[in-house]
Amino acid sequence: MSEPLTADSPGDNKLGDYLRDRRTKLDPAALGFPAERRRTAGLRREEVAQRANISPTWYTWLEQGRGGAPSADVLDRIARALMLTEAEREHLFLLGLGRPPEVRYRRNDSVTPRLQRVLDALDPSPALIRTATWDVVAWNRAATVMLTDYGALPPERRNILRLLFLDPRARAVQYDWESVARFVLGAFRIDAARAGAAAEVAPLVDELCRLSPEFATLWRENGVVSAPHEAVKHIRHPVIGPLAFEYTAFAVDGRTDLTMTVYNPATEEDAQRIQSLMRS
Repeated sequence: MSEPLTADSPGDNKLGDYLRDRRTKLDPAALGFPAERRRTAGLRREEVAQRANISPTWYTWLEQGRGGAPSADVLDRIARALMLTEAEREHLFLLGLGRPPEVRYRRNDSVTPRLQRVLDALDPSPALIRTATWDVVAWNRAATVMLTDYGALPPERRNILRLLFLDPRARAVQYDWESVARFVLGAFRIDAARAGAAAEVAPLVDELCRLSPEFATLWRENGVVSAPHEAVKHIRHPVIGPLAFEYTAFAVDGRTDLTMTVYNPATEEDAQRIQSLMRS
């Protein structure tokens, strides 16, 4: 673990410099403070302390590099007071404590139009974007005809585990459903824990345990696996028959909660068969 960069460190008072810089970027009037003439731009120290609900003296000491390392709770309050982005909040923790903040899951099901255009450009390779809780939030036309018509499902039903364990059609396309289910569940368990989303997935887990004996059995096994970034996947499509795909998973830059999965047809013949299905 790296050391926090306080005034006692060789890097001088980087935490204080960062706090001063961030508060000068805020508009006092927009945050309800008097719009009077100020000697410097941004918020005063006591105004940041007020918004963070901490002592003005303690905040002043932080900017001056005095008083030792702050607690994670204090840094979290200051991050909210300064309206820091997730990246800025992480940087604040690295400066103050020498480590990133603990993971906290924030559900965000939206993707940008640019990201959707990336998916669309990948046709005829089925491609989708899923969250850390394995909810599908974006997909292309090839994914619709080859995997599932996600657009026909209500958003709360677009979950890969829900489909795999409760939809007979999702089971039928797999050559070895049990192996696939065991792998998906193990990867899901790791992703949800890594994202700090245990509370968010608890209702889904409870529901699947009630509705699927197979899910309940596998969940009790507590198996975990790391999802490979590359693999070969075989399915049997109900219309065009067996196909092979080169499976690749990508992290979405700037969105640690999202993963893009691309199923690239393993042969030109497979690609042509998918294209013919998309045209029909």
